[in-house]
Amino acid sequence: MSKISYRSLFDLTGRVAVVTGGSGILGQHFCTGLAEAGARVAVVDIQAKQAKELAKNLSNRYQVPAIGVGCDVSKSESVAEMVAYVLSEFGQIEILHNNAAGKSNNLDALFAPFEEYSLDQWHEIMAVNLDGMFLVAQAVGKQMVTQGKGGSIIQTASIYGIMAPDQRIYQGSFYLERQINTPAVYSASKAGVIGLTKYLSTYWAGHKIRVNSLTTGGVESGLNDEFKRRYSERIPLKRMAEPNEMVGALIYLASDASSYVTGQNIVVDGGLSAW
Repeated sequence: MSKISYRSLFDLTGRVAVVTGGSGILGQHFCTGLAEAGARVAVVDIQAKQAKELAKNLSNRYQVPAIGVGCDVSKSESVAEMVAYVLSEFGQIEILHNNAAGKSNNLDALFAPFEEYSLDQWHEIMAVNLDGMFLVAQAVGKQMVTQGKGGSIIQTASIYGIMAPDQRIYQGSFYLERQINTPAVYSASKAGVIGLTKYLSTYWAGHKIRVNSLTTGGVESGLNDEFKRRYSERIPLKRMAEPNEMVGALIYLASDASSYVTGQNIVVDGGLSAW
C-alpha cells in the first residue's frame, strides 16, 4: 500500500505565493484559497491600499503571514521593486500566480468596433495582459532558478484565448449606454499567455519549475441580466461561474498534487469549450 498522504499533497504550509492582480474580483478568492491552504501570500496589485487591506484580513483570518504590495506589472522597475520587497519579507518565492489583467478606463476606446480600434488602446491592454506576464514571470522565474528548489508558476488566461467570443451574447447589453463587447486585443493577449506558458514550461523544466495556465470561463461579476441569460444559454452547465469555483484548480496547480503537470492549460468553463 502507498504511504503517500494524498490530502497532504494539497498542503501549501510555509510556501510563499505571489499573486498579481491580487485584490481584483478573482484575485481576492485566489489569495484567500492560497492562505487557507497554508501559504504565505504576497497580494500584489496596482491598487496598493486594497492589496494591503486584503493581506491584513488574510493574516487575521488564517493566521498566516501576508503582505500587500503595490506594483504596476507593465513597468520593469516596479516589478523588480516588488520582487525585492517580497524577498526582504519572506526570503523566497515558491509559487507565482501571474494573474493581473487590465481594462481601459476609456470606455469609448475599449468598446470600439474592431474596424475603429486604436493602436494606442491595443498597446495599453497588451502592456498589462501580456507584457506584464512576461516581466513578472521573468523576474520571479529568475529568482526560482537562483533558489534551486523548483517552483510553480500559474498564469491566468481566458476562455477567449482558446475560442472566439460569440458576438450574439452581447446583443442588448450596455454599460453606461455603450454596447459592450470583448475586444480583439483581449483574445490576442490571452492566447499569448497560453503560448508564453508553454514556452516557459519547457525552458525551465530542467530547473524543476512547472508552468501552467488557468483558463477561466465567464464569471459572475454583476453583469446585466440579459448578458447573463444569453451567456448561460451557451454553457452546458447552464450558468456562469462563481469566482470561488476557479480556486480549486489554482490550489491543484500550485501544490504537489500536480507535481507531474507542466505546460498545460487547465480550462474551467462549465463545458463551453466542449461544444
